[in-house]
Amino acid sequence: MEESGAKPVCAEESLALLNCVTQSPYDEDKCLRLLHSLRHCVLTKKVKKFSLAGQEKQETKPSDKA
Repeated sequence: MEESGAKPVCAEESLALLNCVTQSPYDEDKCLRLLHSLRHCVLTKKVKKFSLAGQEKQETKPSDKA
């Protein structure tokens, strides 16, 4: 089945970077290249802010609860 929606902007670059930082052993050079790729994407697509699914209406203030 085909998905009925567009992919989020810079999704592939974001996912690649997140997966890179979780790998063991950590390859800093590879992750840095992926970071630059993500940065290029957000500049090209003029991304202002990222959010996770379901968090669009939540503010990003830290909780005061300990």
